[in-house]
Parts: sequence; structure tokens; C-alpha cells
Amino acid sequence: MPKYFHISTMGCQMNESSSDSMITHLKEAGYRQATGPENADLMLINTCTVRAKAQQKAYSLLGRMIKLTKKRPDVILGFMGCIAQQEGAGLLKKFSRLDFVLGTREGERIIEILERVENGKERIVATDLSIKPVSILSPRDHFKGRVKDFLSIMEGCDNFCSYCIVPHVRGREVSHPPREILKQARNMVFQGIKDITLLGQNVNSYSFTENGDQPVQFFELLKMLNSLDGLKRIRFTTSHPKDLSVELINCFGSLDKLCAHIHLPFQSGSNSILKAMNRKYTRNKYIKLIENLREVRPDISITSDVIVGFPGETQKDFDLTLDLMDKIEFDNLFSFKYSDRRGTIAADMSDKVGEAVMTDRLNILQNRQREITFKKNKVLEGRIVEVLVEGKSKKGGQFTGRTKTNKVVNFTCNKIEVGDLIQVEIKQAFFNSLRGVATSDDS
Repeated sequence: MPKYFHISTMGCQMNESSSDSMITHLKEAGYRQATGPENADLMLINTCTVRAKAQQKAYSLLGRMIKLTKKRPDVILGFMGCIAQQEGAGLLKKFSRLDFVLGTREGERIIEILERVENGKERIVATDLSIKPVSILSPRDHFKGRVKDFLSIMEGCDNFCSYCIVPHVRGREVSHPPREILKQARNMVFQGIKDITLLGQNVNSYSFTENGDQPVQFFELLKMLNSLDGLKRIRFTTSHPKDLSVELINCFGSLDKLCAHIHLPFQSGSNSILKAMNRKYTRNKYIKLIENLREVRPDISITSDVIVGFPGETQKDFDLTLDLMDKIEFDNLFSFKYSDRRGTIAADMSDKVGEAVMTDRLNILQNRQREITFKKNKVLEGRIVEVLVEGKSKKGGQFTGRTKTNKVVNFTCNKIEVGDLIQVEIKQAFFNSLRGVATSDDS
């Protein structure tokens, strides 16, 4: 009888990519994907620990999965990802029903671990961060039916921002060979992928050296991918401002497949807070980078991350963050309250900001950004934009897709195929999306 698996993926796109790799390993070993956890012989939770809330959600989901196993004691239950890496053997002590804990670089061992669990009823912890990540070539039908997906080009991070747990749970930076990245990209395009997002904790610092040759840098990798037949769009995330080179900025003006969008976290508008965060740039340096990007690509969409309530953040520091937002006018922001992450420098800092103050500041910031985002979206009303068709919209009778600037468009059209690039006239702007009608040439 075939065995079935179910993976619940939480957190960032890197987790989505690692879950995809896990699916590849399991299918190659004869497993089939279950319709839900209740029908699975193997239940896996791929976890995130970047913030306290994400960790709480993972433990809550684990509790629900444990309840499901009470009716089916032979089901194997595994915890993988960043929480697994951080907590290790402590998870087995805390949760007696958990069969194995799989760290962020141990995915290659999944079949071996499953065999040991099944044959010997062992409970296993695998959290070696020294393992070199391996590029996975997905099966020929893995991406079937999709038009966009993620492609991991590197693992780990060397930045050690004082608030961030990522280097501690993902390890140091390791870049995948360009030939393996290109091979997977061709595989994706062959299966119908039109839009590829390159992933890394800091893609800007991608660098691969082989046999003493000159290192291949990120902007050079982009040029290689830009030449692939059948690929329509290239995106990447996440970027670090300190590594945003002139060569990379110029790619936005010279590479026709590179989308006019960059996610460039700024985290704070205050130099004193940026220094405490160990971000290695100043507010003026960040503003100059945005000016350079807009000079090369005037229509570029800028999104970012920001943290409120970092230890020691004063009202003046927060006002500087709001001022930076007003100066740049981001297309969108992902904003969060600071939360201690065990093992980071910031967790041991004094002068913590109170929860009530953080909540007030986050509300002010998010309301300000809503105004900016809506204003920028309103400018698009009446304009014609290129949209990659992703499928049917949740809004009845419409299709959905994205612009090169990464804005969601729901639109009507008479004849269309998923994966088509079409022209859409924007009729109405909202905060989270745009509504339009395909032009007569397409509809």
C-alpha cells in the first residue's frame, strides 16, 4: 500500500522552497501527497521562529496534529525548519508524541530518518548546521499547473543583525552553483513556469567560486537567467541595503525580464537604532540607494520591512522612521513589533519598549502606510499595465495576475490562458489590489 504525506508550511518563502524540496524527496521514495493531515501516514510541520507569534502558531498547529494522531497511533509526526533547528532535542522532551526533529540543513536525510523511525521506533534529532546545502532538481511534473514559483539560490546569512535569529538557525551563507540554478530554472520553464522568484536570506551577497575562477556575483547570475528562452519574469528576495551594488541597480535598467520591484528592508529610520541593529548602513545611505534605483527604473515599486519598538527606540527615533516613510513613499510595508529572540544580542539589551507603546506606534505606522499605498495605487487608475495571468480570481467572474511592479490585479477578460501576458486597463484602485479590464486586443 502506498504511504501518504502532508506538509504544513509556515513562515517565509524559504520555507516554501524547502517544503518543495521535501516533497521531491518523498515522492522519489514512493510517497504520495495526501489531501489533508487526517489522511496522511506522515505529518510534517515546517516551522518559522523569526518572531514570537510565528513560534506560537507552530506550537498551536503541533497540538492539533497531536490530537489527530491519537486516533491513528501509527502515524509519524515530524517537526522541521527553524524552530526544530533552534530547540532540537528539547522538542522531543516537551512533546512525547513527536517522532523526529529535522533541522534546516538536514532535509537530504529525510528518507533515512523515516526508515529508522519506522524500523526501530527511534525518536531522532537531526540538526547539524555544518552540512553543505544541496540543490534539488524537482521532478518533471512538480511545477505542472503553476505559472510562478520560487528558486533558492543560497542558504544562510552572515549579517548577524542584533535582533535576528536567522544566522543561528539557517547557518552561514552558502551559494548554490550557477549551473545547478540554471538547470532547475530550465526545468521550471519546461513545466510552464513563467515567473521565477530567486530566494535567499540575502540574495545580494550571492557569490559562487569554483576551481579558482573569478566568483560569479548576483548581478551576473541575473544576466544568465535573463537569457533563458520561455522565462518571462525574474524577481528576487530578500535584499540587504549594504550589498545593493551599482551593478545590481543597473540590472533594473538593462535586463528586460527583471521585474520593476525590489523588496529592500530598512527596519528603522533612525541612525542610532540602525547602529544598534547592526544593519551597517545609515538612513541617508538608504535614501540614496532608492534615488539610484528610481533614476535607473523610474517606475520601480519599492517594498520594505520595518520594526517598531526595538530596545531603546525613543519617540524621536520613531518619528524619524515615519519621516523616512514620507520621504520614500513605499508601495507597501511589512511592519512588525520587536520581539526578543533567544540567542540574539538584542534579547539581552536593556531599555525595552513597553507593549502598549509598541502597539500604538505600529498602528500609527500602518495607518500612515495605508494612506501612501492607496495614493500610489490610485495613480494607476486609467493606465494600461502588463499582467501575467495566474488563474481565476476569488472574486467571481474575474481572473487574477500581477504587474511587473508586483501589484495584484483582478480583471475581466473574454478569452485567456493561464500564463498569458496581457494588457489590462486599471479601472479602480484599492489598498491591496487593482481592478481592471483586459484591452480589446486581448479580450
